[in-house]
Amino acid sequence: MLQLHNIHKTYRDGTQALKNISLQLGTGMLGLLGPNGAGKSSLMRTIATIQAPDSGHILFEGRDVGQEPHLLRSRLGYLPQHFGVYPHISCYALLEHLAMLKGVKDKPQRRRQIDQVLALTNLTGHATRQPSHFSGGLLQRFGVAQALLGNPQILIFDEPTEGLDPAERLRLHQLLHDIAQTRLVLFSTHIVEDIEHLAGHTALLLGGAIVASGHTRALFSNLDGKIWQGPPKDPLPCNTQLLSQRLHYGRPVVRLFSEQCPAAEFEPVPPSLQDRYFLTLQKHTGEIA
Repeated sequence: MLQLHNIHKTYRDGTQALKNISLQLGTGMLGLLGPNGAGKSSLMRTIATIQAPDSGHILFEGRDVGQEPHLLRSRLGYLPQHFGVYPHISCYALLEHLAMLKGVKDKPQRRRQIDQVLALTNLTGHATRQPSHFSGGLLQRFGVAQALLGNPQILIFDEPTEGLDPAERLRLHQLLHDIAQTRLVLFSTHIVEDIEHLAGHTALLLGGAIVASGHTRALFSNLDGKIWQGPPKDPLPCNTQLLSQRLHYGRPVVRLFSEQCPAAEFEPVPPSLQDRYFLTLQKHTGEIA
């Protein structure tokens, strides 16, 4: 459905935001994972045709988006990381305004679509309220609702769970999962847990480049038997690599990468996407979580 070939983007201040990005995407969800500043939002804006790449090209159903951007825009729903809403207007009225901007001119069809997206995002009971007064979770659901107007084939969500409480995040996870059954969903985040819950496929983005991609479970399956957890040690056991250090029920613990048991106090634990993420992050930046 969507193909990216050798996408490069450098901003005027010299920041090389995207480096040789290539992806082939179909129905389902792709999780785009990387730290802040990795280039995730730049990639989302480029796919959404908000900005043009310096080189490379994007194909939608075999046609060059750079030459015919309206082809993708008319089939696209986009929820940016930060968005605003008009004050003094109801949720329903604002959705109706946005639907008209998206080209849904027929009034009965427009009303049907609005009723459908309100029901899908569990906002029917809030239709007469003003989105400017919504909580963070309700506002994010409104953002998803407006992205669904026009029945898009491709949906882009940039950090959609940021600022949500645990219950709101789980509700949004289920909604995005349901949407991805029949459409292409691109989900960008720096929260590893969101990717683990949602994405069957994942691309790791660091410094504007994709450093690993594939089935999410396959990205860390080669770490089986090589991840160990135990108490902090200084110095670290030989031939180990510190992945993360954190508190677990008030007790400090570390996770290590090692081909064999690093010390008697350590026990093997199942690997996770977070382990692969931290291992990759260290390899490219030297940072430890």
